[in-house]
Parts: sequence; C-alpha cells; structure tokens
Amino acid sequence: MILRNLSHPEVKATRYRAHEGGTAHMVLDTRHLQTLMFLAQASVPPGQRLSGHVDPMEEIYMIQTGHGLMQVGEEMQEVGPGDAIPIPIGQFHELTNTSQEELTLFVVAGLIPGRNRQP
Repeated sequence: MILRNLSHPEVKATRYRAHEGGTAHMVLDTRHLQTLMFLAQASVPPGQRLSGHVDPMEEIYMIQTGHGLMQVGEEMQEVGPGDAIPIPIGQFHELTNTSQEELTLFVVAGLIPGRNRQP
C-alpha cells in the first residue's frame, strides 16, 4: 500500500509554481499510478489565477476551499467547495480566485494519449 499525505516531507518537497498564479504539490505521480499521470494539490491566493492554458491530457479540478471563476473552453462558471470540473483533452481552461481566502483544489490528470508511461 502507498500512503501519501499533504504534510509529508516528500510531498512538500515537490512544491512548484502552477500556471503563474498558484503553487502546487505532487501528491502522487506515474511512479505510484498506473492509469493516471498525477494527483496534485494546488492553492491560489485571493485575486490570483491559474493562467489559461491547454493540456494534452484530460484533467479534473476539484475545489476544496475558496471560490472562483472557472473557464473551460468558452464557458465560465462560479465554482466553490465540493465542485468537480472535468476538463477535456486540449480544452483551454483558467481558474481565477474571486474570494478573499485562499482557493485550494486537487488536480487529477490522465495519461497523455499515445505517450508511453514514464518509468
């Protein structure tokens, strides 16, 4: 069994800048997963955003805390705790924190179609 926790030093050591306006930590990646690329936990300070981008894999954003404005393709919607937003392969997406508190979320990413798994 693999057990990872957001407070574990090995998870904290994976901290990275996420799409210009947030920070994230890799909780699980291809070293631990067979059919997914990663599970990350990200945070976005008030007034900041995960800049709009396109990814070559399917993703799911799951909002933990805070509120924001999520754009997927041409659609925009207010999101908050408990909301899960599927993002299709190659679809533009952006998340802006519209609240006065930190917005936190989990990001689940599928494997890139046609690409071999990383060892």
